[in-house]
Amino acid sequence: MTAKTKIEWTQETWNPIAGCSVISSGCDNCYAMQMAYRLEAMGLDKYQGTTRKNASGRTLWTGEIKFDEKALMKPLSWKDPRRIFVNSMSDLFHEDVQNEWIDQIFSVMALCPQHTFQILTKRPERMRDYIMSRDNVIHQKYSNVRGSYTIGFLTKYLTTDPTLNNPKYRKLHDNGHIWQVWQETLSNPAAERLYARWPLPNVWLGVSVEDQKTAEERIPFLLDTPAAVRWISAEPLLGMIDLTRIWAKMPSGGKCLCNTLRRNCDDNLDWVVVGGESGPNARPMHPEGPRSLRDQCKGTNVPFFFKQWGEWLSVYDRDKDDPGWRRIPESKDNNTRFINLEGGHGFHGQKVHFIAKVGKKAAGHLLDGEVIQQYPGDVVCPYCNGEGEIETDNNGPIVSCPICEDTTDE
Repeated sequence: MTAKTKIEWTQETWNPIAGCSVISSGCDNCYAMQMAYRLEAMGLDKYQGTTRKNASGRTLWTGEIKFDEKALMKPLSWKDPRRIFVNSMSDLFHEDVQNEWIDQIFSVMALCPQHTFQILTKRPERMRDYIMSRDNVIHQKYSNVRGSYTIGFLTKYLTTDPTLNNPKYRKLHDNGHIWQVWQETLSNPAAERLYARWPLPNVWLGVSVEDQKTAEERIPFLLDTPAAVRWISAEPLLGMIDLTRIWAKMPSGGKCLCNTLRRNCDDNLDWVVVGGESGPNARPMHPEGPRSLRDQCKGTNVPFFFKQWGEWLSVYDRDKDDPGWRRIPESKDNNTRFINLEGGHGFHGQKVHFIAKVGKKAAGHLLDGEVIQQYPGDVVCPYCNGEGEIETDNNGPIVSCPICEDTTDE
């Protein structure tokens, strides 16, 4: 289907929740915060009270969270399969989002197996706790009133909402397919178990990270969360990230240096998305940041998606293009500067680049002249075909695949 959003890695956005709050530096220039302010100014009730201007005129979230019941049902009317970014204007696992709201959102996702739902959060601990708590409930006896959120949702909403019971509305949903599922689910224990699968196979759970610190804070919680697909969005990428060396807490209380891209374990990352910041106050991304993550993913056959450079683009690499330090451009405004690997803007430091603010469109999405837009399932290990094991020769023993084998844990 044709994408209805400018977010390159998805095809549709769905916002049953409105409002958020700043939690780390990656939120400073949040596009959703700016958009919510504009929508509030246009009079949309959904966003009233969700943003404010501070003393310096910057737009900020107020922390007010709203649940939009009208938007809740939208995916049920989308017949064609699509990738759907859930809550692009909020965080589904914000501390003030009620569990009942999350239950209803997951119920809708369970009712739409034709779609793929992409979730990102900066609050992975709550996401893990929610998924784990619902995992325990789902596996209780189905006679329990909260045993299946799909059943609970259908019973509560599809039988009481006059709009949803309108025959014309039913016809929109695959000729009454949803109502057929509902009837079968209420009367057939086998159907009930089918729609109570957990974690949902069509839901991808991910975290947003911007540097090594936030990667080490958030990714371990993600890896501890049951999910069909686990992924990260390193956008805006504000510092170098090494996904092969993430310090994670052990159940015993100690720490483990983990390779989160290992392919022979159940708790690895399945997808990595990277992008630079866009917007009027965008901060630059050092070119080595996306290159490093690309190479890490390529070395472990993890799908990698390069979204954009953002507003800034490298003009030249000082080490490569000006090793004699003779080419020293004069910066007459704030649209050109030097940037080093540590993020500093001085002429000295490691891997210095001279960069210019050229705009998102001009900066583009080519990484070393290549468009890289891979998705989960696109990349398979060329050595073992994704099996994790290979034969040493025609009659030799089966051994672990040297590409997929994890060699980083300590």
